[in-house]
Amino acid sequence: MAARILIAEDEEPLTVLLRYNLEAEGYTVDEAARGDDAELKLRETPPDLLLLDWMLPGLSGIELCRRLRLRPETQRLPIIMLTARGEEADRVRGLATGADDYIVKPFSVPEMLARVRALLRRVKPSEIAERLVLGDIELDRVQHRVRRGGQDLHLGPTEFRLLEFLMRQPGRVFSREQLLDGVWGRDVYLDERTVDVHVGRLRKAVGANGATDPIRTVRGSGYSFDETFR
Repeated sequence: MAARILIAEDEEPLTVLLRYNLEAEGYTVDEAARGDDAELKLRETPPDLLLLDWMLPGLSGIELCRRLRLRPETQRLPIIMLTARGEEADRVRGLATGADDYIVKPFSVPEMLARVRALLRRVKPSEIAERLVLGDIELDRVQHRVRRGGQDLHLGPTEFRLLEFLMRQPGRVFSREQLLDGVWGRDVYLDERTVDVHVGRLRKAVGANGATDPIRTVRGSGYSFDETFR
């Protein structure tokens, strides 16, 4: 079963961004734009992790966090606080109230996803796949290692993230803009041709010695990991 994540956030564009990237990662996502609505959803069906905005209408995120820690059924619920308040005193207050982690807006999407994985791995290790295996390619997220046919592939950090992103949803075509957002993050401004350069490097690494190229180019659309690859 995929881990369930509740997004409690009143900024609709940010909610859309979070949902898109979390669902691309394989999670089941629900959302609430008000603190009181989030509290109701949490009472009905507690998720596996909560992404909680500090400032919410109806009931503030910090107050909701405090209430959740007082209830036995949500006392150990993993909570990541999202906030524009980056001062040390605010971070300390958020963590002291019961948040497990704290991310200051604006933030990097890959970093956010890494924090979600790390927290779920710690509290619900069965919910996170440590390895992605497609055909003879094996990607180990913990050891940050890629092997093909039992042989190590030497990838740079960007090529590793790019391969991981594509392998999570084989067959799905991602535009260059989507790859920039998912691999580099929305707060990084790069030319879309950067994607082509790194896809070329990735292909060179995984296709060494004449091996089959698992990366499919879809003219006018983008790239995908070939779902028929074996």
